[in-house]
Amino acid sequence: MSVEHSLLGKDTQYPTQYQPEVLFPIARAESRKLYADIEGIAQGKDWWHIFEISWLNQLGLPQVAIGRLTLPANSPNLIESKSLKLYFNSMNFTQFASQQLFVETVERDLSDAAGAKVELQLFQVDDLQIYKPQGICIDDLIPERLSEHPDSSLLQYDAVSEENIEVELYSNLLRSNCPVTGQPDWGTVFIRFQGKKPCYRSILAYIISYRQHNGFHEQCVEQIFADIWQHLKPEKLMVYATYTRRGGLDINPCRVSDLSWMPKPIRLARQ
Repeated sequence: MSVEHSLLGKDTQYPTQYQPEVLFPIARAESRKLYADIEGIAQGKDWWHIFEISWLNQLGLPQVAIGRLTLPANSPNLIESKSLKLYFNSMNFTQFASQQLFVETVERDLSDAAGAKVELQLFQVDDLQIYKPQGICIDDLIPERLSEHPDSSLLQYDAVSEENIEVELYSNLLRSNCPVTGQPDWGTVFIRFQGKKPCYRSILAYIISYRQHNGFHEQCVEQIFADIWQHLKPEKLMVYATYTRRGGLDINPCRVSDLSWMPKPIRLARQ
């Protein structure tokens, strides 16, 4: 089914009984048609932080936690975010004999929706560590030109140096829109690059060009990855976006050309 058939952007009654059927999978294949030959486009993870997890223990007492979901990028489906929020809310008044049983139930339901193994890690509410970005921040650079929509022609090599480098850049200026509701999504994007030195200003201009783009988080990251791969032809590439929280959860897609470059998931201060 297309996302137009989901509950996204619609007035919704929040369930008070366990309802795994509310989960709404979206096939990844459609958005990947243009990138089918891109190495690494389906290699990586989507990490989600769920900040509103609660269930009842065997005594009927509420339990709370923060969850980190891990969805493999090669899963046939992603899971629409509002349906995931409704799913977790449906468990608020459901009794589980143990925390492990809660985790196993969630992993089973989400794996069925995604079509691949999904993992859930629970944290106490004050145990999820906050990290600071590592690498070179490019936000103070001045691009030569800007575009109102994603434009891969903005991506250029460094005009002065033709050396091969390995570098990790990041920008806090990633902004895009939900393709259904039009609500803005904000994020920090990390780009680890090995190859002929790119122009950092051109990469910043390219990231800024997403400010009016309509796309799901996972699709935006895959488009960024594909455009850099095609236009700057790196030997290795990682693109990892840490989006800010909306609706009690954040989404953090990462794509890599080489699994040895797979980072550990992090949470930034503004998430």
